Amino acid sequence: MGAAGNGIDGIASERRQILNVAYRLLGSLAEAEDAVQEAYARWYALPRSRRDEIVTPGAWLSTVTGRICLDVLGSARARRERYVGAWLPEPLPDRTEWGAGRGVDHTDPADQMILDESVTMAFLVVLESMTPAERVAFVLHDVFRYPFAEIADVLGRTGAACKQLAASARRRVRVAEAPVTVAAAGQAEAVRHVKEAWESKNIAALVDLLDPAAVMTADGGGLVGTALRPIEGGALIAQYMVAIADKAPGLELLERSVNGMPGLVAQRDGAVMTVASFDIVDGRITRIWVVRNPEKLRPWARDG
Repeated sequence: MGAAGNGIDGIASERRQILNVAYRLLGSLAEAEDAVQEAYARWYALPRSRRDEIVTPGAWLSTVTGRICLDVLGSARARRERYVGAWLPEPLPDRTEWGAGRGVDHTDPADQMILDESVTMAFLVVLESMTPAERVAFVLHDVFRYPFAEIADVLGRTGAACKQLAASARRRVRVAEAPVTVAAAGQAEAVRHVKEAWESKNIAALVDLLDPAAVMTADGGGLVGTALRPIEGGALIAQYMVAIADKAPGLELLERSVNGMPGLVAQRDGAVMTVASFDIVDGRITRIWVVRNPEKLRPWARDG
């Protein structure tokens, strides 16, 4: 899993790759950073003689990070049962647009994230439906192309068992995939129409944009007010959105990429209050994921 020299530069160069793996495994940038920090702490805690024996430190770090993430995923299930309301992955900004003007901060985890189809909110939500072992096997093999022999070291299982886990996870992804993909331009247009309809409090326009069976899921973590259960049905979602608009004077909506896809960011007085992601099928919104938990919005705290 990766290769690098044993020197400090070689070890440091692995960090971005490992952080990207950890975020996809955990769905939390904060937890991913903690896992990577722990892996590096274990590396530097090794006796120098032991480190010198390790031919590919990157592979060692990846394996250790994978094991740490597996433990975190196991304990996360119990924690999320106590979570107030729905738990959603942490949304990521696109630093080329959100952090414009401030340069790249290599110490900021959000600046090290590669945004592609494997970090869309829809994809991360599907990953949440997997068992910890399925998620690790699938992400490491199907997303990052690690061989099953190395994944077996992470999971403590045979290569054949890891293949079965990845296949099971793959079936979950196929079941959840949208039947029709929408080009990026079409997605951006749909999101723009949602923004315009929301700003004008036009319920009829929102209903037209939403699939009749659309679902909105919100994550406030018990720290801010939001719907504790998913809202089902385009008409109900439209009514809810307009009711929120009535209660949120001074809220400004911005069209911004969220996890690499067109999304909306709501801010008041320059502070981000909400980040919304969308899934679109046949030009209509089928899913809306709304993150309001301020602890999950830390990467959005600066707009250059």
